[in-house]
Amino acid sequence: MAVTTALAPDPAARAGLSREQLLELYYWMRLTRSLEERLVNLYRQTKVVGGLFRSLGQEACAVGSAYALRREDVLSPLIRNLGSMLVKGASPLEVLRQYMAKGDSPTRGRELNIHFGDMADRNFIGQISHLGDMVPVMAGVTLTFRLRQEPRVGLVYVGDGATSTGAFHEGINFAAVQRCPLVVIIENNRYAYSTPTTRQCAAERLADKAAGYGIPGVRADGNDVIAAYQVTRDAVARARRGEGVTLIELMTYRRKGHAEHDNQSYVPAGEIERWAEENDPLDRYARRLTAEEGVAPAELEKIDARVRTEIDQATDLAEQSPAPEPRDCLAGVYADPAEAPALWYREGIRSAVERHERPASWGTHDG
Repeated sequence: MAVTTALAPDPAARAGLSREQLLELYYWMRLTRSLEERLVNLYRQTKVVGGLFRSLGQEACAVGSAYALRREDVLSPLIRNLGSMLVKGASPLEVLRQYMAKGDSPTRGRELNIHFGDMADRNFIGQISHLGDMVPVMAGVTLTFRLRQEPRVGLVYVGDGATSTGAFHEGINFAAVQRCPLVVIIENNRYAYSTPTTRQCAAERLADKAAGYGIPGVRADGNDVIAAYQVTRDAVARARRGEGVTLIELMTYRRKGHAEHDNQSYVPAGEIERWAEENDPLDRYARRLTAEEGVAPAELEKIDARVRTEIDQATDLAEQSPAPEPRDCLAGVYADPAEAPALWYREGIRSAVERHERPASWGTHDG
């Protein structure tokens, strides 16, 4: 199966987006970056619980790809795909409460960062931290679409390092054989934690791995939001037509460490600065909007101001949110009766134990 390259967007495809949509893409990228910057501030004030993961330099990958989905399509994000969740309907307030482990966060303080989902309405799935494991999960999800003959598509992200895991191989192979309506996006940001891509995989192009599964592989410029949108839109359309899986490699760069605790001492001197100067996705897109689409700088500044206001308001509300209630720790773990008392054992057993008797329901053991 041939691997194609789409490192620059097709002008016709760019024209396929209205002016309003082009500005929406800018809004989602600006919201992603500004929200993460606010989370950094809160992290340094010790108001964020657990680790903080940034997508600085990768916002175009998440926003452009998720923008190609319909509401009924299912998204499986990873730690650097906050932008995709925002596009699918997650709110800054939810994200802030989640990172701060508040009692009214989506997981009631039981999980952290973006480990939450909504399959009832917005159709994004809470991630599994183990790299590559969401690929077989999404293979199963999208298999149900095919069996039910539903015109829905699934999209799952992995990093370059995850492509060397068994879960990635098994999941994409199964999805390919079953012709699942799945799009798999590799965000090649050059580092798997601290390991350069060249030291964990001998393949020059990760998209070449598609040939081994008998599916198309496409490589595109992940720092160009239009290119990311275009290549994903085409893959989504292919999946919706019943033609199966597409593997997309988006070339990008991770300008922050694995998490805030990572000082990136393993990165060659000057590399981060060079990528920031030449390939910042927000700067590149703003230049395109003003130079090619006739967008006035004042329009972009208006969007920036809107984002600041939204994040300020969300932060104020999140900081006022209560801590989790201890009784909520068991609610919704297996199902969601939710209002039942949080007992560790049944009342009958409890009463018998308090009377120092052996509960009848335990039966007998004859040795």
